Amino acid sequence: MAKRSSLYIRIVEGKNLPAKDITGSSDPYRIVKVDNEPIIRTATVWKTLCPFWGEEYQVHLPPTFHAVAFYVMDEDALSRDDVIGKVCLTRDTIASHPKGFSGWAHLTEVDPDEEVQGEIHLRLEVRPGARACRLRCSVLEARDLAPKDRNGASDPFVRVRYKGRTQETSIVKKSCYPRWNETFEFELQEGAMEALCVEAWDWDLVSQNDFLGKVVIDVQRLRVAQQEEGWFRLQPDQSKSRRHDEGNLGSLQLEVRLRDETVLPSSYYQPLVHLLCHEVKLGMQGPGQLIPLIEETTSTECRQDVATNLLKLFLGQGLAKDFLDLLFQLELSRTSETNTLFRSNSLASKSMESFLKVAGMQYLHGVLVPIINKVFEEKKYVELDPSKVEVKDVGCSGLHRPQTEAEVLEQSAQTLRAHLGALLSALSRSVRACPAVVRATFRQLFRRVRERFPGAQHENVPFIAVTSFLCLRFFSPAIMSPKLFHLRERHADARTSRTPLLLAKAVQNVGNMDTPASRAKEAWMEPLQPTVRQGVAQLKDFITKLVDIEEKDELDLQRTLSLQAPPVKEGPLFIHRTKGKGPLMSSSFKKLYFSLTTEALSFAKTPSSKCVNELNQWLSALRKVSINNTGLLGSYHPGVFRGDKWSCCHQKEKTGQGCDKTRSRVTLQEWNDPLDHDLEAQLIYQHLLGVEAMLWERHRELSGGAEAGTVPTSPGKVPEDSLARLLRVLQDLREAHSSSPAGSPPSEPNCLLELQT
Repeated sequence: MAKRSSLYIRIVEGKNLPAKDITGSSDPYRIVKVDNEPIIRTATVWKTLCPFWGEEYQVHLPPTFHAVAFYVMDEDALSRDDVIGKVCLTRDTIASHPKGFSGWAHLTEVDPDEEVQGEIHLRLEVRPGARACRLRCSVLEARDLAPKDRNGASDPFVRVRYKGRTQETSIVKKSCYPRWNETFEFELQEGAMEALCVEAWDWDLVSQNDFLGKVVIDVQRLRVAQQEEGWFRLQPDQSKSRRHDEGNLGSLQLEVRLRDETVLPSSYYQPLVHLLCHEVKLGMQGPGQLIPLIEETTSTECRQDVATNLLKLFLGQGLAKDFLDLLFQLELSRTSETNTLFRSNSLASKSMESFLKVAGMQYLHGVLVPIINKVFEEKKYVELDPSKVEVKDVGCSGLHRPQTEAEVLEQSAQTLRAHLGALLSALSRSVRACPAVVRATFRQLFRRVRERFPGAQHENVPFIAVTSFLCLRFFSPAIMSPKLFHLRERHADARTSRTPLLLAKAVQNVGNMDTPASRAKEAWMEPLQPTVRQGVAQLKDFITKLVDIEEKDELDLQRTLSLQAPPVKEGPLFIHRTKGKGPLMSSSFKKLYFSLTTEALSFAKTPSSKCVNELNQWLSALRKVSINNTGLLGSYHPGVFRGDKWSCCHQKEKTGQGCDKTRSRVTLQEWNDPLDHDLEAQLIYQHLLGVEAMLWERHRELSGGAEAGTVPTSPGKVPEDSLARLLRVLQDLREAHSSSPAGSPPSEPNCLLELQT
């Protein structure tokens, strides 16, 4: 078995933050750390003390993690960013809330003595002596210490204290990965209860030494064990009395939910997967019990998660189109009014949303990135609502005059018409770029709706059904919040934020086929009507071509795409190069554009697509594709080999063992992640287990009052329907979980990544 842990994190908003800038405001953003490793940086919200982020993340991490910390920072352009405060949630705190931690938490002051990280390698022994036993402590090395100096490193030394006696190691200059190999001895008195304290410090010539962390050793336990060696996690100094500053630094609204799963080997999930796939293949021709029953027993709050898990499971089995087609037919069978079609949060709507993000995110980027970049680069003030217009000065060289409201409205309309026209033109040209499986799914949707609502009076209904997903649930949300779809690394500032919102509204009007109801809702959008009407014709022509894909074309396109591994991450990276040796050595950085797939890491001198990725996203992507790499090193050097030694640990052997451990377990979940079939099957099993009582109730209704827990065991006497088989599968999986030994099964060896130029 393999144990998997994941954290759902929703960073909502903050309130009553202190002002850090001379303007009486702040520019807050958040950094999220798991055991002192930064994994998330939100966008900066400019000039506010009550910021709203609304960002969601899914983090996969080791079950042994200790805590998650949320730091609120104030971004400064000319100086180091200010720390406003933090909220720290331990694993135990999160686990104590089965439905997740949700609510407001007060920010607390960041105490340097509590901001520690890293581990120290110690060898501890109790040795016999002439008069009394001797306590020997060997301080070998440390790794990943907090950098306390401006050069990005520290000058660490270790202080060992026992019974009032203190001994210190030598100082290692400019290193967060020091090696000492020094041993200290203390006389160990019989019955002494005092603990051994090992403290790491950063030496400073002028100012006070900085605390780096400590380890407290129980000497009584050591006396029994006689010896102990290993890496000890450095702990903060919590002996000082804390300041009562809660509430003075503001509050954060968070949602954090921990999920621990034990994933069995693939063979255990095959009966469940085969049963669900069989139901989908039969479609409406079969009894059609399970998929409608899953939707019926799924609550609204978890429907999105269930839809995503089912979608990914069927996508891995090559049945995503068939699964969605079945959901389309089920929803159409219970819909009588065209204006309510796919407007609810049904399993069909949620599954289609997830499908477009999993299968169409790269396509979305190809269409929208140039448009969104132009909006952000122009930074034009745009407003169509007369009640919200802000009149500003225009002119140059000191000759300013107030811009009239009419001028603002006219310029805004021109800007939005230009952006909307460019977007619709890009969309019209993108038919061949749309993934084959997405086109085939829209073809099925178009056909099913046209069959359900024939006639000239329903001519636009199939088009609106397609746009209800493509425009209203995919393109418009991405335009409105480009940061959440990774189209931009930052939210729009106050001057630019209105443009994406109005552009998204215009796209919604086009997607609604410019109905009178959409026009009447916001009459001040009237200046865009000529472009919207023209856009409706363009969009209908685009959809007609999009769904015009035959089975042969679909297979040919899928075959072509299958030969190319989809990129996990793309973007520019700077490669550090060192020339020469000794004092004449020079360094340079070269900008290259990298593309990472599950098969290779390649680079070029020019970008193939414009996408900016931060360091933690690249690290996360590299860890994902290397998770089954049997040749993955256990340690590495985080520095560079400069001159005759490594800059991180000062080791002089270039090919020597690395000074830091390889962290391969903390990853950010993205929509383009490689599919994990076993995990999706386990999550579906876990959901079905939660609604098992309702499944038994339905089984009793269908089987004429059979008792719960009595599944027919003789198919020859009583034909076993799909629900009875599902209940049997759940029983088998429950038994497998209770009887399987702990530990992970050996994984299939994967080939190593090759660097291709």
